[in-house]
Amino acid sequence: MERPQLVTAQLEDLPDWGDKERTFLTKAQVFQARAEGGLDRDVQSVLNVRKRMKFGDFVWNDRNVPKGTVWVRVDLKSQILSVFRGGHEIGTAVILYGADEKETPDGRFPVLAKIRDHRSATYDNAPMPYTLRLTDDGVAIHGSNVRWGAATHGCIGVPVEFAAKLFDEVGKGDQVVIVRDKKPLQLPS
Repeated sequence: MERPQLVTAQLEDLPDWGDKERTFLTKAQVFQARAEGGLDRDVQSVLNVRKRMKFGDFVWNDRNVPKGTVWVRVDLKSQILSVFRGGHEIGTAVILYGADEKETPDGRFPVLAKIRDHRSATYDNAPMPYTLRLTDDGVAIHGSNVRWGAATHGCIGVPVEFAAKLFDEVGKGDQVVIVRDKKPLQLPS
């Protein structure tokens, strides 16, 4: 999966949080990204993902990230989910999403419920570990076997290990923003 380019500064110019795993954004870069539709909120830093991500890949790094508001951004076009806390990206993963006959909806959704060991009542008792329910009709983010050629019935599937971390981080009422055709989060260098 091609992760949108997030290169914004030379590593030696970054604040030293004890690692070089994130890129800090300038106010001008955030302003431009918001103006171009790539962001709908202020972001202070993003994770440096140094390789092309493929199905099943994820990165999680919340070291030294302060407590704060948690929100999730799902980009269906790029097949990437990003988790933010206090304005800092702390996790990103390649996702599965709904097939043409049962598309994943776009929009803003609060997490309605968290169910650690859920099984689908609609689809053959299929396991849906670490479910974060987004809609009353069953659309959720949950752990899946994220692989090429697979799809969901409208849900967002993430690698199971990532789903466990996401489940622990996100609270009921936290917001999930799902975008379909917006410009990807792409900041100038």
